[in-house]
Amino acid sequence: MQTREDIFVALKQWMVDLFEIDANKITMDAHLYEDLDIDSIDAVDLVVKIREITGKQIQAEEFKHVRRISDVVDAIAKLN
Repeated sequence: MQTREDIFVALKQWMVDLFEIDANKITMDAHLYEDLDIDSIDAVDLVVKIREITGKQIQAEEFKHVRRISDVVDAIAKLN
């Protein structure tokens, strides 16, 4: 089972690759929309990437409540 830190490191790299975000901006407390300029289309792309990597689907209802990187890490951790 992956730790939250392992998930964070992987997520950070995915976000750098997918959205060309400066890795230094991606912290556990970073707000997806306000701090990282992620929009709703980007959020869908992130959900698809998570499914590709984990082989599991995050429920749309659960992802609606995701606001910060730590929320994404928690959602991924729940998939395990």
